[in-house]
Amino acid sequence: MANWSDPRMSAAPYAGVQSDARDAGLRAYMLSVYNYMASGVLLTGLVSLLFAKSGYVYSLFTETGQMSALGWIVLLAPLGVVMAMSFGQNRMATATLQLLFWVYSFLMGLSLSTIFLVYTDTSIAQVFFATAAGFAGLSLWGYTTKKDLSGFGTFLIMGLVGIIVASLINLFLRSEAMQFVISVAGVLIFAGLTAYDTQKIKGLYDYVAGTDMVGKAVIMGALTLYLDFINMFLFLLRLFGSSRN
Repeated sequence: MANWSDPRMSAAPYAGVQSDARDAGLRAYMLSVYNYMASGVLLTGLVSLLFAKSGYVYSLFTETGQMSALGWIVLLAPLGVVMAMSFGQNRMATATLQLLFWVYSFLMGLSLSTIFLVYTDTSIAQVFFATAAGFAGLSLWGYTTKKDLSGFGTFLIMGLVGIIVASLINLFLRSEAMQFVISVAGVLIFAGLTAYDTQKIKGLYDYVAGTDMVGKAVIMGALTLYLDFINMFLFLLRLFGSSRN
């Protein structure tokens, strides 16, 4: 005779429903992350292109070719915004984080407009679409793989610190060989971070689902993937971009 009081018997019919609901919630959550990230990249690209082609990009430099006061503001402002988002996310409302994300994307567009002075439009477009294809593949792998990528996190962060230090040193050395090594390492590190961060953002869903933190998690996840994309694009541009000179 069946034991109708057995919790395993009563819970079984709902297990599939709960799993389906969780999967649907996860898909909606990740789709929101990708939508914000892609919209941010699009905004950055449009602002960068329009600012460069309008000629306003030259206001970032003095007549002698040095960085102007406005140039320094445009260069440093994105760093200030992303630090405010990173350290203040717990205190900020979701709407505030959303606004700062769009402000950051806009400011990055102004900052990146200078690449149009260095590289040809064709090579920028080619590298952008190559980055988009690579990013999509890496992020998809990070989302679908059963392999735990958390063990790579420390290694990738150490590598990121390493290329930052090497880049600062190379500001004084101005070595083309060292710049090439930094660029190759940068591509590999941000390729790894794309997969790692995607899996980390996916795993975070179970902790924020059904809470008021889910909106913040979406914005911060989008910011993380945005940074991975932009940095991978810039390193690839240094490797494969065609100079205007």
